[in-house]
Amino acid sequence: MNRIFLFIAITFTVTLNGQSTVENINWELVATGFSFPEGPAWHKNGNLYLSNCHGGWLAKISENKVDTLLSASDTTFIKTNGIVVGNSGDLFVCEYGKGKIIKITKDGEVTTLLDGYKGKSFNRPNDLTFDEKGNLYFTDPKDYRAEKDEGRVFYYNFSDNSLKLVVDGLDFPNGIAISPITKKLYLSESGQNRVLEFEKTEDGNLINKRTFIELKGGDPDGLDFDVLGNLYVAHFGSGTLYIVSQKGQILQEIKTPGKQPSNLEFGGKDLRTIYLTEDENNSVYKIRVRTKGFKILNSAIN
Repeated sequence: MNRIFLFIAITFTVTLNGQSTVENINWELVATGFSFPEGPAWHKNGNLYLSNCHGGWLAKISENKVDTLLSASDTTFIKTNGIVVGNSGDLFVCEYGKGKIIKITKDGEVTTLLDGYKGKSFNRPNDLTFDEKGNLYFTDPKDYRAEKDEGRVFYYNFSDNSLKLVVDGLDFPNGIAISPITKKLYLSESGQNRVLEFEKTEDGNLINKRTFIELKGGDPDGLDFDVLGNLYVAHFGSGTLYIVSQKGQILQEIKTPGKQPSNLEFGGKDLRTIYLTEDENNSVYKIRVRTKGFKILNSAIN
């Protein structure tokens, strides 16, 4: 099923604090007509995949064309969010409607990778990332700013099919990413308006939690890194894409086309295109940047 897509240039002002990272901000509208787009994931085959959270379908964007990858008529797995792509082209997807992690092969076969922990379904899996070994970390929030924080982070090891809870007691853990420089794991704790930092142990545990940066006036959502170790934060509610140094200093504040940027992904052949999902306009945008994005080579699942 083809979807409507548009290309248009929108220029915004950049506010700098310290070193400039992105110049000549010129957001280009890639596609519109979604219903809460999220979880963009780029693969070297030239495809950008994303979730249409409230629309009931997964999208594939290739060569300026938007197609339905998976819809309600194809499967019961329908309420999806974060996506990562394996080297082989298989997708690993957070299915928050039924509390699962699903796998979609490059041939279109849909299977359940994980359906819960200790006999219970996950809360509502949100976002996920590979580590350097090709294993998966994923966030599992529950209620936003509830009296009892029940958000969690899990770690799945492909080599022995083991799953373990590595962090709990979080207030809506959201976007998640690993730094190419510090090798630490960073995640958005949206309910507390902050990004957390953890050290990773050899067996995947997360230790030494600390607040990396607080971002008021909205919720830190999707995260990604460039090769220099700068962290990019989609700040839902403020209409800002933050670029943060390894030391937790804001390098740049880039105004986005709407107030609800939800996630981002480096893509393009040279990994110098940022794709942004934006939920006020229900659209996907892109900009060209100088610094290449960072991709973990998930060799464990070639």
